[in-house]
Amino acid sequence: MIFVVLSVCCSVIVSVFLKLAKRYEIDVPQAVVWNYPVAALLTVLFYRPRLSDIDISGAPVSTYLLLAILLPSLFVILGMSVRATGIVRTDLAQRLSLFIPVVMAFLLFRESVSEMKLAGIIIGFVAIVCTIPWQKATGKTAKSASWLFPLAVFAGMGIIDVLFKQIALYKALPYTTSLFIIFFLAFVFSLVVFILGISAGKTKFNWVNLFCGLILGFFNFGNILFYLRAHRALPDNPSIVFSAMNIGVIILGAITGVFLFKERLSLLNKIGIVLAVVAILVISHAG
Repeated sequence: MIFVVLSVCCSVIVSVFLKLAKRYEIDVPQAVVWNYPVAALLTVLFYRPRLSDIDISGAPVSTYLLLAILLPSLFVILGMSVRATGIVRTDLAQRLSLFIPVVMAFLLFRESVSEMKLAGIIIGFVAIVCTIPWQKATGKTAKSASWLFPLAVFAGMGIIDVLFKQIALYKALPYTTSLFIIFFLAFVFSLVVFILGISAGKTKFNWVNLFCGLILGFFNFGNILFYLRAHRALPDNPSIVFSAMNIGVIILGAITGVFLFKERLSLLNKIGIVLAVVAILVISHAG
């Protein structure tokens, strides 16, 4: 379980980094650019894919490209969500996004749905409704409809999860090799956008953002590395890894947001956190 704990910590640290970005004047979109070469390099160091043998003929190239666009884009939205609504709600949105691939599985792929799994889905959506900041907002938050950010995180993470599951079905290339390709393409896409921003005078290179991006990439990859190692360490108990990871992020994220950053939660929001934990437990043990 140590790998699950480390994965949870890496995930929450990324959220904390995004939360602190505004305070220390870190440009999140620029940091995201430099996060991907670190993730790609660490993928090579830890998983040693045979890059010279990569043959993408027949590979899901369109899915690779779509993920290369969605990943950095959603990373920026994550930063906006953490800034606007806090770590607690953003982490909840990320973890509850697991219901999108579950729903897609039986809507598109006609998988059988047990009563227990259906109950978990219903509880999950009730949890989503409870975690939305329904209380009347004021100032900039009200004008920007900040609740849209965690909703975008929820939808975006769910779509990305579905796409990664499709890539996992492609057996001609190892999953970690596909992961390297996606990280590399995401870096190319975000770098092009960054260069265009410099050309248009909307941004400029900053060494601090480069350094922060390297740190972000380290913890972003750490989240993936330890999660995959947890599954390898407990190959006969995937539901335990799945539920422990998601519940761990929700609980640690809530503790961090409330006690470290003094985020305020209504009674309805707290009920939503409890329901989210229940929903994940039900889904992970539904089979």
